Amino acid sequence: MELLALTEEQRAIRDTARAFVAEHVVPFAAQWDRDAHFEPSLIARLGELGFLGMLLPAEHDGLALDARSYLLALEEVARGDASVAVMMSVHNSLPSQMLNAFGSDEQKRRFLAPMARGERLGAFALSEPEAGSDAGSLRCQARRDGDHWVLDGTKAWVTSGTHAGVIIAMARTDTAELRRGGRGISAFIITPDLPGFKVGKKEDKLGLRASPTVQLVFDQMRVPADRLLGAEGMGFVYAMQSLEHGRLGIAAQAIGIAQAALDHAAAYAHERHQFGKPIAEFQGIQFKLADMATRVTAARALLHTVAAAKDRGEAVGPAASMCKLFASETAMWVTTQAVQVFGGYGYVKEYPVEKLFRDAKITEIYEGTSEVQRIVIGRSLGGG
Repeated sequence: MELLALTEEQRAIRDTARAFVAEHVVPFAAQWDRDAHFEPSLIARLGELGFLGMLLPAEHDGLALDARSYLLALEEVARGDASVAVMMSVHNSLPSQMLNAFGSDEQKRRFLAPMARGERLGAFALSEPEAGSDAGSLRCQARRDGDHWVLDGTKAWVTSGTHAGVIIAMARTDTAELRRGGRGISAFIITPDLPGFKVGKKEDKLGLRASPTVQLVFDQMRVPADRLLGAEGMGFVYAMQSLEHGRLGIAAQAIGIAQAALDHAAAYAHERHQFGKPIAEFQGIQFKLADMATRVTAARALLHTVAAAKDRGEAVGPAASMCKLFASETAMWVTTQAVQVFGGYGYVKEYPVEKLFRDAKITEIYEGTSEVQRIVIGRSLGGG
């Protein structure tokens, strides 16, 4: 049952993503997960499809597509492997969108087209070991030294940090503003060839194991002055203005995970026999699958309603938080039910729902925890 009214172009994009995932991702995803292996060839392949520049203008080799088309493709990629989807999501959201919105003409010419073509993977470095949800308390310092900025500090939880060619990093340029949240924080365009740039600890994660998450260490890193993105002191503001892109992307990722779990659970319920008949004929299993399908469908409908509003140019900040909150909690709930449908087999790595369960959890945490999303939504309703 398809409730979304899609254009022919949107159907073609979804089907292209589905075919790509079936050939290049699904056969290898379980092994990548076991080995915690990031497959670098996917960057170029996604770039060739245009999937790394879906929202960028044509003048920078992007596809200039609407948000709904992008989210359809991203859901299909997540349905095959959430690790690949988060790489695609992060690249298309904050680094690409901040550069496109706030970069100078020269910065856009230099970085956006290679990013759209898959020649440079994008990453975003905001969080620090002591600055997570309270990102405005970050302490990475940037001081001006002639024609350069010198950055010192450690960034944490950087997705794709081992392979990124363009990293938007936040650093404090006005230490007097340290106690005043996001003020005095600037954004810089970082490339791994800069002196003083180091990749630090790689996290050993519960899920998304094929997506490298690392610390980045800036040790007296010298950044040319023309790498300052936008106005000095405005980086945190730019990031907050761009967050809705990432939150909608994580919602699509969560829905893809949940849809895959539902697909596997429904298929298994028809194959698995107990007491002389498929377990799909038992009302308890039927009710479970019905609830799973209802939540996935509702999450997708909410996401595409909000994406359509965004495509119309409407402000969707709190609504994007609703999408992220509802979709991520749906993914966690649906994958839990899928494990239950599989019974003991759901608890072993031989069957796919165990991986989906692990991959789902992070969607409730990154790009703003569920608690943060509730704060955003509550404040939009006049809650302070």
